[in-house]
Amino acid sequence: MRFSTQTLLLQLGVVLLVVLLSGAVHAWLVYQRIGAEAENQALTLARTVASAPAIRAEVDAISRQSGTPPADVLARGPIMAAAEAARARTGALFVVVTDETGLRLAHPEPDRLGERVSTDPSEALAGKEVTTRNTGTLGPSAGAKVPVYAPGSGNVVGEVSVGYSIESLGQSLSQDIPSIALTAAGALLAGVLASFLLRRRLQRLTLGLEPEEISTLVHDQVAVLQGVDDGVIGISADGRITVFNAAARRLLDIPDGGPDSPAAASVRVGQPWAAAVVPEQLKALTRDAMHDAEAVEILAAGRVLVVNARKALHRKEDLGWVVMLRDRTELQQLTRQLDAVGTMSTALRAQRHEFANQLHTIAGFLSIGHSEQAKEYLAKISETGPLTFPVQQAGLLQDPYLQAFIGAKSVGADERGVVLRIGPETLVRGTVTDPQDVTTVLGNLIDNAVNAAVAGSATDRWVEVELLDEPPIAGDGDDGGTLHIVVADSGDGLGGSGPEEVFAEGFTTAEPRGTQAGSTGPGGHGLGLALSRKLARRRGGDVRLLDPGSPGGPGAVFMASLPGTTAAQQTKEEK
Repeated sequence: MRFSTQTLLLQLGVVLLVVLLSGAVHAWLVYQRIGAEAENQALTLARTVASAPAIRAEVDAISRQSGTPPADVLARGPIMAAAEAARARTGALFVVVTDETGLRLAHPEPDRLGERVSTDPSEALAGKEVTTRNTGTLGPSAGAKVPVYAPGSGNVVGEVSVGYSIESLGQSLSQDIPSIALTAAGALLAGVLASFLLRRRLQRLTLGLEPEEISTLVHDQVAVLQGVDDGVIGISADGRITVFNAAARRLLDIPDGGPDSPAAASVRVGQPWAAAVVPEQLKALTRDAMHDAEAVEILAAGRVLVVNARKALHRKEDLGWVVMLRDRTELQQLTRQLDAVGTMSTALRAQRHEFANQLHTIAGFLSIGHSEQAKEYLAKISETGPLTFPVQQAGLLQDPYLQAFIGAKSVGADERGVVLRIGPETLVRGTVTDPQDVTTVLGNLIDNAVNAAVAGSATDRWVEVELLDEPPIAGDGDDGGTLHIVVADSGDGLGGSGPEEVFAEGFTTAEPRGTQAGSTGPGGHGLGLALSRKLARRRGGDVRLLDPGSPGGPGAVFMASLPGTTAAQQTKEEK
């Protein structure tokens, strides 16, 4: 049996039990009330009869006699007449008058006159007024007993007992039964209706799931959400956060919401999504009800995140949004490095035969005694570097990593008709110790410069890179030297864009306007410069705009400083 059905039956049973108990208590209270009213009415009538002068005088006179008159005499006497008149007038079951010994002087059944009463008259004969519920010769009754005092002396000479039939009380109660039953039926109907409505709401809130299924889902949800590396954010249909797993907090660099974390910077379950401290791009994805769930890239906490937002539906019911976050920072850096390595490998394979030809040429010059021609030939080769990458002034670079990386970039630039050259002020005496951040920053600046040169109006397309390493200052620790990078191009400059606008996330000029912009290639997403600046500032450096350029060229000039990315070369003795 389903839990909702069990709940419904239990509620119906509880409602029925409450209605029955309430009806029984109500009937009992009504019965007690009617009985109390009957006792009060009997007490009033008994007092009236007992205080009548004629009754007092006759009872006192009989009490003074040595015996009790015969029943036939009592039946015709004034006491019997007065008692029966009061009984007939009020509808009482009986009005009984006794002498000081408890012998009946008046009774509805004349045959019982002169006999002792069936109930104890001692309290009334002792001068007390009492109300009673007992069973006598005429059946069960609710009544009262009142003493009869002798005229003038105040002595008790008898008592008056008045009673009303319990059956008449039941008849009075039966008149209230329809209203009691109607009330109980209405309460039962309301309880049944409320139970059905509660069952439907329970099924809607639980999506028709049983408690065991809900418990299993909760355990599975916790295990999955806390076990995956992807960030998961759930937003309900009313715009409140329902899920925010640990991976999402880590990727967005948001505190866990503990007691020590600042309330303004934390995100908590139940908090309105519109007020959450998260990048505005995430909120924008959930504002469009027709969003097609296309993945977009955003920059958050120094990371490149791929964000995907989808509508959550269950049987056509809108459950809200699910936002997925995936970290692509390391993937982008690794992709850039692999591209550089792949390009360099291709160039090496392509130049293998050329090196052999060059060696044969030099050997030929020397064998015929033309040493001057051999020197000129060697000088020309040295201008393009040992691997003959299409990089002008490549000999200024001594670090093998920079040689390989910039050489690989020069191959791609050459394919697009752009000359990549090394600036004359380049001087790198150390070696690169953190190629990952250097790759990201230097690669973004070169890629953006190549895009600007291709889109520019100048016929002579070029990109110039100058690199300078600065050794660490003595006493500042052994954090490594600083690599300074300056990149310029032949594009048309930034135009009207401000020096800080180009570092805004999403800024790109990948259209035919031509300038360095925050894209990582043609049709980029505007993340390159923003990511480069965040990486540099995280290391204590910066990326800034030195010259916005001008239309017709030259283009913009950017400078980057990367502390702790170089180290001094070891000498042979140190090795």
